[in-house]
Amino acid sequence: MERKDDAPILGIESSCDETAAAILAPDGRILAELVLSQIEDHAAFGGVVPEIAARAHLAALDAMVRQALREAGLGFADLACIAATAGPGLIGGLLVGTGYAKGAALAAGVPYLAINHLEAHALTARLPGQASAPVAFPYLLLLLSGGHSQCVAVEGVGRYRLLGSTLDDAVGEAFDKTAKLLGLPYPGGPALEALAREGDAKAVKLPRPLLGREGCDFSFSGLKTAIAQLLAVEPPGALPRARAADIAASFQACITDILGDRLRHALAMLPQASAVIVAGGVAANQAIRARLGEVAAQAGKPLIAPPLRLCTDNAVMVAWAAIERLRQGETSPLDTPCKPRWPLDTL
Repeated sequence: MERKDDAPILGIESSCDETAAAILAPDGRILAELVLSQIEDHAAFGGVVPEIAARAHLAALDAMVRQALREAGLGFADLACIAATAGPGLIGGLLVGTGYAKGAALAAGVPYLAINHLEAHALTARLPGQASAPVAFPYLLLLLSGGHSQCVAVEGVGRYRLLGSTLDDAVGEAFDKTAKLLGLPYPGGPALEALAREGDAKAVKLPRPLLGREGCDFSFSGLKTAIAQLLAVEPPGALPRARAADIAASFQACITDILGDRLRHALAMLPQASAVIVAGGVAANQAIRARLGEVAAQAGKPLIAPPLRLCTDNAVMVAWAAIERLRQGETSPLDTPCKPRWPLDTL
């Protein structure tokens, strides 16, 4: 297939419940950016239903890609590469996105690139415009989402060293499950953050698992259980809003304390880090951003967090990861499989 290294790149994201397409110029300028959320499709179930997600990706993806191409004034054959998230994620959605990307690449005669979703988050901070200067390797990545809680040493494109990860639930899962226990709507994380602003963060005493423990592993299942036990002894009937707000605020304060402590330990394990990068959906939480910023500043490191729209799943990060890989001369065979589990440190 013909390589056009000075041409734009199309990225496709379909690993969970956002269908997304984006086109980037080789220098990282965003030429088109589209995201379709499936929140309404899954809200009645209180979480993502894989079959519904896959069908929604299948229904929306072609029209979104063609709209992105129109906005950029391009055709498939004008692209340097077509990239898609190949894992980790829900297998149905991954098959839709990669199948589309492979077919389009084959028909247009351009290369295909299978992108690791976690690597895309890890490299977003290097997208031009995210910092005053390009972020130099190595840097420390704190990846916080519904499925992942990891501290990673990012030593280069494709070079990742796992410093710590969750021993049970991910931090985003803890947010969502606590929000559900409080009767908040899906998605729970943003709803809980909003309610927490009304409450007293010192009103409820909660455990802080692994706080002060050596290393930077995480544990959140005990905290989730503590919330469930706390609510089990509340009087029957609807929880008063003021009480719910106090619990939400106390829970969020507990999470920020844990994440701040884990970041301190991670920085001690990677003192040469040029910066601290926080990515993933939970990185949109403003209280968490503020605490991580304080900890990073105490260590003399800048904290770089993507704009809110690039914290959640998006195709801009997929296209940018493809650009980073293309610069190393990489492409993927069309028979590259999807990987529902694809740890970052195995790349």
